[in-house]
Amino acid sequence: MTGTTLDDYTDRYARRVRGMTASEIRALFAVASRPEVVSLAGGAPYIAALPLDAVGEMLGRLGAEHGVTTLQYGIGQGTLELRERICEVMALSGIDASCGASPEDVVVTVGGQQALDLVARLFLDPGDVVLAEGPTYVGALGVFQAAQAQVAHVPMDEQGLIPEALEAAIADLVRVGRRVKFLYTIPTYQNPTGVTLSEERRERVLDICERAGLLVVEDDPYGQLGFEGEAPAPLRARRRDGVFYLSTFSKTFAPGLRVGWILAPHAVRDKLVIASEAQILCPSGYAQAAVATYLGTMPWREQLKVYREIYRERRDAMLAALADLMPAGTTWTTPGGGLFVWATLPDGLDAKAMMPRAISARVAYVPGTGFYADGTGAGNMRLNFSFPPPERIREGVRRLAGVMEQEIAMRRVFGAVGGSGPRRRQGGSDAPGPDLA
Repeated sequence: MTGTTLDDYTDRYARRVRGMTASEIRALFAVASRPEVVSLAGGAPYIAALPLDAVGEMLGRLGAEHGVTTLQYGIGQGTLELRERICEVMALSGIDASCGASPEDVVVTVGGQQALDLVARLFLDPGDVVLAEGPTYVGALGVFQAAQAQVAHVPMDEQGLIPEALEAAIADLVRVGRRVKFLYTIPTYQNPTGVTLSEERRERVLDICERAGLLVVEDDPYGQLGFEGEAPAPLRARRRDGVFYLSTFSKTFAPGLRVGWILAPHAVRDKLVIASEAQILCPSGYAQAAVATYLGTMPWREQLKVYREIYRERRDAMLAALADLMPAGTTWTTPGGGLFVWATLPDGLDAKAMMPRAISARVAYVPGTGFYADGTGAGNMRLNFSFPPPERIREGVRRLAGVMEQEIAMRRVFGAVGGSGPRRRQGGSDAPGPDLA
């Protein structure tokens, strides 16, 4: 007997389970939810800004007056009423009938996470490669890992994904015989960096993918949460062929309802529905009715403006606190929308190793390692500004800055004290070529 395990089922798991690891963000929730901890870790919208009395009355009526339908099974694609409302929402961003958007090609999902999982199920075989920004959304990494695919990170800068780096990554992977299936990208107010892909780069990225025969999976949870004018038009508003558009109502209405969607090329729609039915039979009729009724009877466009103003104020509070309190050598992004700031620590600090001391100081963040498939990014952290009020944000940054100052002082006295892995500067790679993990 070479060792023991607390899990009696280790030898029985499928091979695809062996590489699964817990999300660093989920692991933080139990600690970060304590009232004495200032959490800059999550990505929760500020639900208290909703007209909760009116929303509560609406939800009650859906059960009392329409329960016979809303509490019943439905169809796998989602209700036509909601799919029509989704098309109205997408039209605000320029994705309308002129570029082929139709309720017939919308598939309702259980949040954006199921949308990602469906695309992975349809297109990824074990060993396939997905190109993604470095860093990228931790939930997407989990989906690709479960599909036994590998992620090649493509560097970013303040204008988003670098087209030349994307082109080089594709060429390098093709040269060594790797099969690249698609580019996964969050081009607008990206999670975790808050960076937005520039107008000019959007066309170049689409051209590169088209020449290479790559699909594009565009994840757009934050596009309607801009603070400084309109965001650039989504990739799907520019090209219809080969572009999958994923979004969710979790950031603009209610994450607890778990309603998202995919706008897919027409030929793929039926396969997405079949795959969804195999997972869940059908999305919740009650949740769909809630979202459709909210969009049809309440001033949701005005509510978007409320969110933008709240988040702009909180972003400004975070940027001001970082400028006032952070130690020399710290840098950060300046997001034009969304929920996050991406910070790069002074040389020598390790965000993952520093976490226990930060929690002891009653402040939480997400180490950058969670946003890279290879576990690099120790020199970065993601900071959320959507949920805490401005004064709480400043207090959290003050506590965090104090922890960092202590770390710097300890390094001066004792020198480097190990770390959790290679560092990664903001949005960049330490070496040329694809960063395959």
